[in-house]
Amino acid sequence: MADGVILGASILTLDPRQPRASAVAFRDGVVVAVGDWSAVRAECDARTERIDGTGTVVTPGLVDAHLHPFWVDVVAGVDLSDCGRLEEVSDKLAAERDRLGDGAWVRGWGLDYALFKDADIGCGAIEEAAGDGPALVTFFDGHTAIASRRALQLAGITGPVELSGSAEAVIDESGRPTGELREEAAIARVVEVIPSLTDAERYAKVVEVQRMLNGFGLTGVHAMDGNPGTFDLLRELEANGDLTTRAIVSFWQSPETGFDELERRLPFRRERGRLWRGGVAKFFLDGVVETGTAWLLAPDSRGAGTQPFWEDPKRYGAAVARYAGAGFQCVTHAIGDRAVREVLDVYKAVGAAKGHMHRVEHVETLQDVDLPRFAAEGVVASQQPIHLQWRQADGSDEWTVRLGPDRAARAWRFGDLLASGATVALGSDWPVASCDPRLGMAWARLRRRPGDREAVAFEPRQRLTGAQTLAGYTIGNAVAVGEQAVSGRVAVGFRADFTGFGEDPVACDADALPQVPITLTVVDGRVVHRGAE
Repeated sequence: MADGVILGASILTLDPRQPRASAVAFRDGVVVAVGDWSAVRAECDARTERIDGTGTVVTPGLVDAHLHPFWVDVVAGVDLSDCGRLEEVSDKLAAERDRLGDGAWVRGWGLDYALFKDADIGCGAIEEAAGDGPALVTFFDGHTAIASRRALQLAGITGPVELSGSAEAVIDESGRPTGELREEAAIARVVEVIPSLTDAERYAKVVEVQRMLNGFGLTGVHAMDGNPGTFDLLRELEANGDLTTRAIVSFWQSPETGFDELERRLPFRRERGRLWRGGVAKFFLDGVVETGTAWLLAPDSRGAGTQPFWEDPKRYGAAVARYAGAGFQCVTHAIGDRAVREVLDVYKAVGAAKGHMHRVEHVETLQDVDLPRFAAEGVVASQQPIHLQWRQADGSDEWTVRLGPDRAARAWRFGDLLASGATVALGSDWPVASCDPRLGMAWARLRRRPGDREAVAFEPRQRLTGAQTLAGYTIGNAVAVGEQAVSGRVAVGFRADFTGFGEDPVACDADALPQVPITLTVVDGRVVHRGAE
């Protein structure tokens, strides 16, 4: 008989054969009946857990298509994402230094580029707060960081250093490091000398992240921060009952990762547990617009944006071909229009992996000629509507200034992509931005800050409907990883993953959506979160 049944709910099944229901029964993590009580009662007996769904709108479990749930070292220290002035950053870092004591590493994350509109990015912004000790703070996108002078000394960055691709430890005219670090290879030089978290500390932080995700109604994640050791952690989490979201884990393949290491990773394609699996390879082909490291078809307004993340793009193509040939799904970070085009060209040349479509992550600016290629060539567009939050109505933000009006007008074109027939998967890129899917869905529907009805909407023609937005967090994300036969709908034979809302997330006012309570989260038939209505 059924292990559990939700009764008295308003269920948005996203199944065209039965769009609505009031009850769903499940056994061993799989839906066995959907309908009303008369339709599901035959599957239930006295041992079946009855979950009261009165006042709850149940949807298929929400999935975030792009985030970093195991990247807990990056979110070490103080959250600076709510700082509106550099003085606030300094105050928070100084308080952290006082808490930790002199000489300890002071860490922070979530810096906004807008804070440096009238100031240089460099150690001067954090030096006073850090005192004589080492400090490292990262920007919200993880592509730029600021290190204090003491941190630079400990990392051996005392002058120009040679780094791969577009990575750079910025120096001034005298050859002295400024403290600004661009891209992973530069930031890693400092991270390597910071004392690592213990295994127990890392485990506890990952569990904490799992609980946060469940509280937001998330039942699954496409994790973009994996390595072979991540699978060991997942086995331990699952064995202890602490894995409470499904996870599809991508191997991070950087330009520094040699082909010998690539070959050693190929056997991990079939690694899996009940709630997790591998089989995905993650690449970067460019950086971000704000620091001039996005790869553009024409230079940005400051003359940058002309270099790819891989010094030799042909080597990137060879790595993609090897992974795809071994059956991996390939996902590539591509923000600039040149990067997007190059990724599409590589995917077309190597062909799809068996049972999977390859993916382009972010797609922040896209040329008209390349837009129809996603649908025609079977490539997923994975986008994060909440990233629109850093733009300014007057166009003064660095992203818009660097791209100029024409390229900025072709921003986050999820409306056009859907209309073309492409698969669009929605997510957050946490910890770059909040992983609360209610915020992401509101931004997708409004293209402006939720709750501010007077705010200017960015490219309003790209807005999604409530139904399209929910599909982007459910069906679209299932299709993106080849799991549309078992995920993304509430239907017999599908996974028993559900998200419960206090109001209908499709029909409710988009401005009010971020405040709609998450009343229930069920993963694999297990209740992992209960909230008040």
